[in-house]
Amino acid sequence: MSATRLPGTPRLLRALNDRAALELLLERGPLTRARLGELTGLSKVTASQLVERLEERGLVARVGEQAGGRGPNAQLYAVRPNSAYVVGVDVGPDRVVAACADITGAVIGRVEQSTRDTDDPVGVVHNAVVQAASSAQAQLSSVRRIVLGTPGLVDPASGDITFAFNLPRWHRGLLEALREDLHTPVVFENDVNLAAMAEAQAGAAQGVGDFVLVWVGAGVGLAIMLGGRLHHGSSGAAGEIGYLPVPGAPIPRDVSRRAKPAFQQLVGADAVRAVAREHGIRAGNAAAAVRAAIDGGADGGAVLDELARRLALGVASTCVVLDPPLVVLAGEVGQAGGSALAERVQREVEAITLVRPRVVPTGLTEEPILRGALWTALDAVRDEVFGSTVG
Repeated sequence: MSATRLPGTPRLLRALNDRAALELLLERGPLTRARLGELTGLSKVTASQLVERLEERGLVARVGEQAGGRGPNAQLYAVRPNSAYVVGVDVGPDRVVAACADITGAVIGRVEQSTRDTDDPVGVVHNAVVQAASSAQAQLSSVRRIVLGTPGLVDPASGDITFAFNLPRWHRGLLEALREDLHTPVVFENDVNLAAMAEAQAGAAQGVGDFVLVWVGAGVGLAIMLGGRLHHGSSGAAGEIGYLPVPGAPIPRDVSRRAKPAFQQLVGADAVRAVAREHGIRAGNAAAAVRAAIDGGADGGAVLDELARRLALGVASTCVVLDPPLVVLAGEVGQAGGSALAERVQREVEAITLVRPRVVPTGLTEEPILRGALWTALDAVRDEVFGSTVG
């Protein structure tokens, strides 16, 4: 039996070593062959062979020299940024934002377009992706994956959109149409799920395997991270927290209509502005209303207390089922509320349930959905590109 396994061992070890070296170069920047050997535990000879192998495959390149010690300067190596590119897209009801990143994660192209004057979703995405790649001076053929963040439900089985409340022209069959149009792997993901991926990578949930992210803005959503993986549910509807039947709001009985669901009525952007107005605070949008409440003395405190009471209904309902150690408040309201709102929500949840999650504001201030789309695309493409080093 051992004889049948041995022929595969050197190949597997080479693949594992190559992947480890590439990850180190991404994380630490340019390194010498000797330093790569130290960090991977490989001998100088094996580390040199590894670097030569990666150079031949076009994945690493010499980028300079490191002086010091006797003899000639040591060559520095880095991952070649143009090994592959990805595009992330954040699609909303009024605009689409697309960004192109190289395999190191550097964002090198970005475009933003209005979607108000078109009813052609394929054309919208096509133009955004092509222009993002063009602004990065990357050929579309070198873009290995496109990840689109969209509100609504994504079917876990087919990967297609099944329901998007704010995007009525987005429909089943769109995924295949985009793939045929762009000749590139295209992936849909719920926008709040992507925000949670970004939060885990570079925000308030770094190093936390189990957490939930509550998104409060024009829409209300929830992302569930269990064991470091997103939980989508059997139909992709896990996290549609806006539909929670909570006290204090009427419960629509036909979700296919445009009536707002119960929890959405209580904590969505319109409700936030209404609560603020009741306490004499008028603002152009929900985030501005929350910021004014934080600066508004006693009346502002009353606004935050009421918002926390309402938010706690959804947070508590989620946490008594999942019992996560961490809840991240995101979206325009969660970000604007900061620790002042998060601490109030935490106290309210503790008052009405047996669970004691830590509630914190988002650690990201700019484009979390887009960042999550890019990171998700990069994670998959690095597996493909780096995994191809087996030789």
